[in-house]
Amino acid sequence: MEQPGIVITGASGRMGQMLIGAVAASDKARLVGCVERTGHAWIGRDVGLCMGGAALGVTVTDDPLEAFASAQAVIDFTAPAATVEFAALAAQARAVHVIGTTGLEATHLAAIDAAARHAVIVRAGNMSLGVNLLVKLTQKVAAALDADWDIEVIEAHHRHKVDAPSGTALMLGQAAAQGRGVALDAARVSGRDGITGPRETGSIGFSAIRGGDIVGEHDVLFAAAGERIILRHVATDRAIFARGALKAALWGQGQKPGQYDMMDVLGL
Repeated sequence: MEQPGIVITGASGRMGQMLIGAVAASDKARLVGCVERTGHAWIGRDVGLCMGGAALGVTVTDDPLEAFASAQAVIDFTAPAATVEFAALAAQARAVHVIGTTGLEATHLAAIDAAARHAVIVRAGNMSLGVNLLVKLTQKVAAALDADWDIEVIEAHHRHKVDAPSGTALMLGQAAAQGRGVALDAARVSGRDGITGPRETGSIGFSAIRGGDIVGEHDVLFAAAGERIILRHVATDRAIFARGALKAALWGQGQKPGQYDMMDVLGL
């Protein structure tokens, strides 16, 4: 069986380059395309040379439709508007679309849902095994504790991250809400400032830290009178996300159209 061909969008970004390296080094997949925005300096050049290494035989393009036509999967860690465009094109090409983009809003998610009627989409706020285990643990702990336990999701990322809370923090908050049997939108509290008054019982709080080159740190704090439980995951290498995304792209081959997440990929 031929190895699936994979296209990487946002090729010049930190995650894009990490993904290109992961696919190029894999013995289970082939790098068949790299996409960048129109006008980018990498357009028309070999992506390996652009990254400062050996030629990989793949030329960077600004035409995603052409790139996706020869692909079995697209891995996409870009921006919400671009991801929505890529979802429609990947569905048209019947390619598995692995989405690691965060900051997606209701309108973006609706468009992605529409694309998932025609193709396989794997979307997750975080692709790492450790984080997805943390999500599962958060749901179980929240289900075991009553509303006297306050829940706070604390996340830290590098200074260049543009959205807050992070996609992973929202995954964790959603898991806590599911464990408690409530809607996250009703329980969520973000960005406290000024005279906020006492904490409302049952609320799920979010705190975001941005600085330096922090890859990703997430704590879920359960606090009650006299005791605390802290669940923590620390990422020190962005390669864990690339490996997870590649695993998702391979897993998606042969699946029925629909939207999946890393819980499905990892069998959790």
